[in-house]
Amino acid sequence: MLKMRALAMALALAVFGELTGGVVAGEYGSLGAKLETIYLTAYDEALNRHASLKSDGTTYVSSGDIDAEWLRDAAAVMEPYVGLAASDNHVKTVLRGVIARMARCILVDPYANAFFADYRVAEHKFEVDSLIYPIWYADRYWRATGDRSIFTPQVQRAFERILAVLRVEQRHATRSHYRHPQLAGGRGSPVAFTGMIWTGFRPSDDPARYQYNVPANMFAVTTLRELSAIEQTIYRERHDAENAWGLSVEIQRGIEQHGTVNLKGFGKLYAYEVDGRGAAILMDDANPPSLLSIPYFGYTSNDDPVYRTTRRFVLSSRNPYFFAGRFASGIGSAHTPRGYVWPLALVMQAFTAQDDREFGRLMIYIVASDVGDHRLHESFNPNWPEKFTRRDFAWPNALYARLMRERRPQAVAR
Repeated sequence: MLKMRALAMALALAVFGELTGGVVAGEYGSLGAKLETIYLTAYDEALNRHASLKSDGTTYVSSGDIDAEWLRDAAAVMEPYVGLAASDNHVKTVLRGVIARMARCILVDPYANAFFADYRVAEHKFEVDSLIYPIWYADRYWRATGDRSIFTPQVQRAFERILAVLRVEQRHATRSHYRHPQLAGGRGSPVAFTGMIWTGFRPSDDPARYQYNVPANMFAVTTLRELSAIEQTIYRERHDAENAWGLSVEIQRGIEQHGTVNLKGFGKLYAYEVDGRGAAILMDDANPPSLLSIPYFGYTSNDDPVYRTTRRFVLSSRNPYFFAGRFASGIGSAHTPRGYVWPLALVMQAFTAQDDREFGRLMIYIVASDVGDHRLHESFNPNWPEKFTRRDFAWPNALYARLMRERRPQAVAR
């Protein structure tokens, strides 16, 4: 098996840039056909297996083989379908129900990141991005469909609760009562005020080392501006609109003043976490929002020089979570075994790739990770892809489905 996969990949790497539907020899046959099979599986399963309408009119979105809904995952998994909502009433009903459920969950406990189907808290990890993703999803649904009816009074109350919590956690040291046993002293490492939002945990659900997660705060900057427009246009709430916009400005100022470092051999780049007291951790994690995903969420353009430097760093051996093997290389996570690569990061790298050869190489890695079930897993061993974590993980499959619709090159066509 390993010999056959190595042969297939070697041949594919040699000719991928010239392929226009040609056949890659070896175990996989047509590379394009293989990618198409993964796409069809991914696009079908995220909606039809992971989302279920409930009797209260909401939609419960399981993360996969863990029967709980993570706010982050629910938004990210269902977002690729918003384009179908205008023409498919069933899809529209499902997507509307996602917004309603996330709002209700936030009102149950805005410090929780995951909930069971009966709205009980599954995990009580405060993560900035868990409050930002529902706004991002609602805004993208609204702009794709023009359907304003999703913005119910309950959704408005959830947005108000989000703003209130973010303001408290902006000054965590003096205002917050949040504690968690996995954090140092229950409250995390010391921080200084920066304007950024304090977080207990990373988007990977792992404890933050320093409590200002830079990519999560970047995501907040862009999404709070979307919330400002919703408050102004839909709810006619000038105060909340100004609050959201002002908070985004304060966070961005904090990022630019405290979230960058100058690294020898690279130059100016964004840190992954900082404490506002001069300490920073230079790394990236596979889970978006990540440093790799900065332009995906609109904080900067793909051409921004600081982002390009940051991207070069996180895709190098200087990033302690960048791993390379015989069949793939990419970003992993402290959440999974050391050395394992996450398809989620491979797909995000493809979204931000400017070079067709890089994009093609990433498609080959994705093909190499398929062990026959045509699913993208949570992570895999790049030296032996048959060793992987989480057979059923909805998020990378949904993101890959979106990638294939938006960035599908001629080279991977049948």
